[in-house]
Amino acid sequence: MAYATVPTPLYPLYQELDGFPVAVITLIFAAFAVGVVISLFLLGHVSDWMGRRRMLSVAILVAALSAVLFLLWTEVPGLLVARLVNGASVGILTATATAHLGELRARARPTESVIVAASVAGAANLGGLALGPLIGGMFAEFLPDPLVLPHAVFLVVLIAAAIAVTCVPETVSPPEEPRPYRPQRIAAPPHSRIAFVAAGFGAFAGFALFGLFTSLAPTILIGTFDERDHLLAGVTAFSVFGAAAAGQVVLARVPLRIQLSIAAVCCAVGLAAVAAGAFAPSLAVFLGGGIVSGVGVGVLFKAAVTTASGLAEPGRRGETLALIFLIAYCGLAVPVLAIGAILTVVPQSTVLLVFATIVLVATVSAALVMRRAPVAAAPSRSV
Repeated sequence: MAYATVPTPLYPLYQELDGFPVAVITLIFAAFAVGVVISLFLLGHVSDWMGRRRMLSVAILVAALSAVLFLLWTEVPGLLVARLVNGASVGILTATATAHLGELRARARPTESVIVAASVAGAANLGGLALGPLIGGMFAEFLPDPLVLPHAVFLVVLIAAAIAVTCVPETVSPPEEPRPYRPQRIAAPPHSRIAFVAAGFGAFAGFALFGLFTSLAPTILIGTFDERDHLLAGVTAFSVFGAAAAGQVVLARVPLRIQLSIAAVCCAVGLAAVAAGAFAPSLAVFLGGGIVSGVGVGVLFKAAVTTASGLAEPGRRGETLALIFLIAYCGLAVPVLAIGAILTVVPQSTVLLVFATIVLVATVSAALVMRRAPVAAAPSRSV
């Protein structure tokens, strides 16, 4: 997951190399999200019968292929293809790894709440996304060949990870008869639809915030605050994702209702600060708002995963989680594309104000709806 966000602080370097406008950055980033969405739809559920371990190995090797593409093809078409392939790897990985972690934990602790496994999966997911921009920024600021070395290093790490995954126990038994392939079924669980829709809505809105900081953090720092430091760009994205991961870990054993209340408050306060910092302009207020809203979005996303996992029918957890991640990564792509187009005609501060307001209303509403839902009221439910 870290490799998915390594390019964030490198976008200005690619832009300087090829001379493309800011809107192209959002297209390159959107290619990643499109890859995630397509692979989730086509392959996110396949591990339910093909096996978790096999699909995890495939996902990691596809990520390694994207590293090769980054190394060999640095023009805009190559960046689009590399990000599309990288997104495809993440689409396979997210639902598969989340289901796998939950099943491994259920075998070890069968009476334990699903919240613990969901917290570990969410922290690993968002923690990796947090580390990526920080690592990319350090490569860009302190080491030579910043458009080569990060991809070469991660290529080696990914290959080693693919080998290591083969040692992890399998949790899915092969079907007695070959199961015909079908794309992901796009359907909510048959019961508690309101809770599931709220979970998807919260995941969409939360990932819209992640998309903003992952794709346009360097552009915002340059255009609004006149800050061109590559490491600062990495630290900005790292702070938001890191806060999200930290919030999930720290609040892991807090009742889900209280978590959702905290998420609503953090999203409201943090997003208001993001907008205020952009208008002031104040970099400290902007970064502080990003961190606080990151905590809220991280807790909200974990609650969405917990809700979806708790509502899933037996034997279809991978499908249900794939749908939640599908919705989330649509939130990663669609708003960023809209922002990229609007930035060509509207001042950056105005765009940030409107965006922060919309995400604030969406995240707070989703948190409050999930807080009233029956699944949210029963965080002690076992796997």
